[in-house]
Formats: sequence, C-alpha cells, structure tokens
Amino acid sequence: MRWWPFALLAVLAVAGAAEPVTQALCAVTAVWMLQPWWRRGGFVAGLILLTGALVVQTPWFGLFTPVAYVRTFQLLRWPWQPVGVGAVAVVAGVAQASGVDTSTAEGVIAYAAVLAANVVPLCGFAWFLRQDERHQAEREQALAEAREANRRLAASLAENAALHDQLVNQARDAGIRDERQRMAREIHDTLAQGLAGIISQLRAATHADDDPERRRRHVDAAAALAGESLTEARRSVHALRPEPLRTAQLIEALTGVAARWSALHGIPVQVSTTGTPRQIRPEAEAALLRIAQEALANVARHAAATRVGVTLSFLDTEAALDVRDDGRGFVVPAENRPAENGSGFGLVAMRQRMEELSGTLRVESEPGGGTGVSARVGVSA
Repeated sequence: MRWWPFALLAVLAVAGAAEPVTQALCAVTAVWMLQPWWRRGGFVAGLILLTGALVVQTPWFGLFTPVAYVRTFQLLRWPWQPVGVGAVAVVAGVAQASGVDTSTAEGVIAYAAVLAANVVPLCGFAWFLRQDERHQAEREQALAEAREANRRLAASLAENAALHDQLVNQARDAGIRDERQRMAREIHDTLAQGLAGIISQLRAATHADDDPERRRRHVDAAAALAGESLTEARRSVHALRPEPLRTAQLIEALTGVAARWSALHGIPVQVSTTGTPRQIRPEAEAALLRIAQEALANVARHAAATRVGVTLSFLDTEAALDVRDDGRGFVVPAENRPAENGSGFGLVAMRQRMEELSGTLRVESEPGGGTGVSARVGVSA
C-alpha cells in the first residue's frame, strides 16, 4: 500500500501546519517520495532530512517518522541500516522532546533521555534484524551445501553402483574363464588321458594276433581304463575331488596311480616320501595328484623311459612333488614356461594349477638326459 505515506502527510499538513514554509516542505516531501526507490541511500537520506525539517518547523510532524522508519528498514542494508534508523530515531526524539526546557540540567537530561529512549530500542531492533538476516543467510548456505552434498553423494552412489556392476561383470567373466580352464584341465586329465591309454592298449592288442593271451590282456586293460575314465568324467561333472583321493591320502593315491600306470605301460615306477607327512589342503592334494598323472602320461607318450621315480616331500611350509624319468628328454622353453599351444596343453595345465594355488612348477630336461617335473605348493591356505 504505497499511498498511505501520502495520506498521512496530507492529514498532518492540514491538521497541524498552515505556514507556507511547512506547506512547501510537505510538497517537496511528497514529490521526493515519488522518486524511484532504486536510489536507496540517497532516497532515505533525503526523506530523513525532509522529515527532520518538518519536525523542526512543526513538532506535530513527529507522527510522520513511521514512514521514514519503514522506508529505512526496507531500503537500507547493514551497516547503513542502523545509521539510518538512528537518524530517524533522533528526529522522532526531537519531536517528542520539543516541549522540554533545555535551559536547565534536568531539562537537558530529560531531553537526552527522550532521544535515548528512541535511538537505543530502534538501533537494537535493527541489530536484531541483522542477526536474523545473518542466521537466515547461514541457514540458506547450509541448505545449499546440504543440497550440493546430496548431489555429490547421489553422483558418488551412482558411480559406485556402476563400478559395482563392472566388478560383478568382471568377476563373472573371470569365474567363467576359470571354470573353462578347470573343465579343460579335467577333460584333459580324465577323458583325454583315458582315451590315449585305451588307444595305446587297443593298438597293442592288434599287434598280438599270434598271442591270444596277450591280446586279451591288452583288451582287458583297455576296458578297465575305459571304466576308470568314465568314472573320472562323471566325477568331473560334479566337481568332486579326484577319485583316488576320495578314499585315500595323497601318498596312497599316488602309489595307486603309479601302480596302475606301471601295469599298463610296463615301466617300473618307484614312489617314495621324504619329511614328516602332514595334512595338505584338499585343492593342493588334487592339484599334485593331477600333475603326477599328467607327468606320467607325458612319460608314456614321449619319453621312451625305462624307469620313473615319484617323490612326495613334506617341507616346513610346502609340499613338493617330483616326477623324474630316464627318457630321451627335450629342450625346455625359455623362462622354464611351456609354450601355450595345442601340443603342450598338459604342461600348461600343470603350470596353471600351481599358479592358482600360489605354487610353482619347474621342468628340468635336456636331450638324452631325462626329464624332471617339480611342483611346490603351500600345505595350508
């Protein structure tokens, strides 16, 4: 309601002033209040001066000071607001104390008290508004910071969710790769070796036509090997431990595997242990047994050996398996790592088994000097 200051000024002009100077000041004040408010400091200063002039002319115009108060609070900001409010309070105090006799000390004290009674409360109120504005600004800043923190948290949660999905996908892909490698090794260690043995026995049987007993022995060996391979294949499907380890300790399983291999291929195998036997974690037992089987299969296929030694050693923190033969040997690839190609998957599978268990695999050989395969793995997880 912007009209009420003009109405109040008109009422005061009619009711309390007839002098030309006062009427002129009222006109100037009315025109001044029509000025644009964007000139805040100048507008308020002019309004206070005009109000003071009216009060000096006619104290009755002290009733116009609420207009100056309102405009000062509306248009000025800290630190000029309390200055303006104090100036308006002085004008109001002058109007209120116009009848006080200042010729005496008591009058001066009363006059000062009236001024103080106007200035102190209004300046205190301006200070209170300043504190409220400051607290409001702090609350708004805190809310803005909270909104920004929430935005960053939401972005972080979204990023973490994306990273989690990425890690889950990577873990799934890694699991798929590991499972494929495991199945490849299982197939190689069971079906491939079994089929190779069956083929070897059947070929031997075809060359024994003149010896029915020998032919029957080879056929029976092929049949027995086929049964063992079928059992191992079924076991691999269910991801169980190797069949020899289901009912025996590792050294007993190695002895049984070596005995069956020796009977099939007619090559003597000596199995021995060193150190104090202790419990080995199941996955390490399975890996060592598979490596022994693969090493013996390689001897049968490639070495042309006359004897083989299998040694299981129990060290302080490791178990070591050594398979050595006196066969023809070969040149070991650089860095003692078998080449990863189709013809050497058996050695690759051995190395992979040891690496998965943080173990080591070494192959020592030279042409005409036999071959030694050494696997080491920790006895506990």
